[in-house]
Amino acid sequence: METKKLTAKDFITIGIFTAIWFVVEFAFGMLGYLHPYIVAAYVVLLPLAGAIPMMLFYSKVEKFGMITIMSVLIAIIMFVTGMGFLGAPLIIVAGVVADLIARAGSYKNAKMIVISYGVFCSWICANYFPILVTAKSYRKDLLDSGFSKEYANNLFRAINSKTIALLVICCVLFGFLGAFLGKSVVKKHFEKAGIVQ
Repeated sequence: METKKLTAKDFITIGIFTAIWFVVEFAFGMLGYLHPYIVAAYVVLLPLAGAIPMMLFYSKVEKFGMITIMSVLIAIIMFVTGMGFLGAPLIIVAGVVADLIARAGSYKNAKMIVISYGVFCSWICANYFPILVTAKSYRKDLLDSGFSKEYANNLFRAINSKTIALLVICCVLFGFLGAFLGKSVVKKHFEKAGIVQ
């Protein structure tokens, strides 16, 4: 009988795909310096850009805890890279719920994987928590760091208490879309190449 305990191979898989997520997040984070609306567009860009590697990850997930651990690692990375701890609860909760949803489909049901990934992507909005919760000091830090007043004004125009619900919804919806696209690419290219079964 196959063990349900996570193995060293599982932890290596988690580490590899968490690192890929970090690279994707970091790349778009750098683009965010160019224009504040790119920061707001993370809810579209990241779910789509992360879809292919995440669908590959899902193809290797067979035990509860792998998606959860990934979310914990992402929360730690976000903290270490200066995003603070404010978004950590959302990141971890999104990971646990996504893990439970995927498990409900035995990690093989296509529909449940799509829903799971959409929920997982809601963690992306954790990037916005410092802007929402510490708005005054965040604006000051932006200006002190050399960003223009126009940049700060546009950032707060795009990301605020009135827009956050829409941003979360976009995360989930584009997560669904990304999952469909990602699964299609994985099936077409990676399965034919024998990389995934």
